Parts: sequence; C-alpha cells; structure tokens
Amino acid sequence: MEISTVGEWLHWSYANLAMAHSAIAAKAEKYGRTHFMIRSRLYAGLNRQSMNIGPLADDDRLKMVLPQACCYCGSRDFLSVDHLIPRKRGGANTGDNLVWACRSCNSSKGARDALQWLAEKNQFPPLLLLRRYLKLAIEMTHERELMQVPLAAAPELPFALFSIPRTFPPVNQLHLWVVELPQERASNGRLT
Repeated sequence: MEISTVGEWLHWSYANLAMAHSAIAAKAEKYGRTHFMIRSRLYAGLNRQSMNIGPLADDDRLKMVLPQACCYCGSRDFLSVDHLIPRKRGGANTGDNLVWACRSCNSSKGARDALQWLAEKNQFPPLLLLRRYLKLAIEMTHERELMQVPLAAAPELPFALFSIPRTFPPVNQLHLWVVELPQERASNGRLT
C-alpha cells in the first residue's frame, strides 16, 4: 500500500487499530476477511472525510473505569502522571495527554515519545493506549493543517510519526490494555 501523506499514515494506523480491536473483541485467532474489510472501509472513509475517529472524551470516560495502573507495565505501585506525547516535544499539558505511569517506567521513558520508548523495548503498545495516542496525533495534525503534507516534507511534529505502527502483530500478540479487563469494562473499550 502506497502511503504518501502524513494523514494517510495516521489513518492507516488507526484503521489497523480498528481491525485489531475488532479481532480481539471477536476473540479471533487471526485476522479474517471481516477484519480486513473493517480496516479497508475505515481507511477509505477517513481519507475521504466521510468517517471520523471517535472523540477523546470516549477515552477519558474509559480512563475513569480502567484499573489504576501504569499504562506501560501494569504496576499499581508508585504511580504518577506521564505525558503520553512529551511536553518537551510540544505535547499538551492537558488531561487528554496524561496517563498513569509507575515511577520506574516514567523515569525510564523520560521526555521520550511513548511509542519510541516502547519500540526501543520491543513492545507493541496496548491498543487502548495506542488509540489515545493516535487520536492526539490526528488532532494535532489537523490543527496544524498538516494532513495533506507529503511524508518526505513532514516537519518535526510533537509526536514520533514514524514510530506509529503501519503493521500490527498477530492477534494473539496484542493486548487491549496492560492488565486484564473484566468483560463488561472491555466492551466499553470499543473503538469509536
């Protein structure tokens, strides 16, 4: 697949996220035809602007019911807040950009981008964390009117564009969140 603009990169990752989330929700062992159709339709709809990503408010509501744990390792000890997209890179100092992190992960991550840091540790982010990150990145890109900018001409962004995954691991290697969610909470993690 040819991806040539910043917006297409973000939309492709978000469409892959929807595909992965759908597969996990269906308890599929691998991606199937339905999952690929979800990805294809969402990607085309996002690019045509006939479909939208869900609002960050949905993620904020989910944040209130998720177990209070480090969003990177699942620890419930010595928690503090962390900026998903670092302030040093231009991330906002707002609740949308704040996540729980244990002292160890927060210290290790420092001012690095969350996706870059996880990639350095060979960890694929939990889907709900990636969803929040992508929503923030898409929102920032729209605000700066950079969606149609060619990848080769992309300016420095507050988020690590090329750390945003274009491909996703097999379903059995993905996690909705860093800790197991009770079934009723997992259904509220529906991609919107």
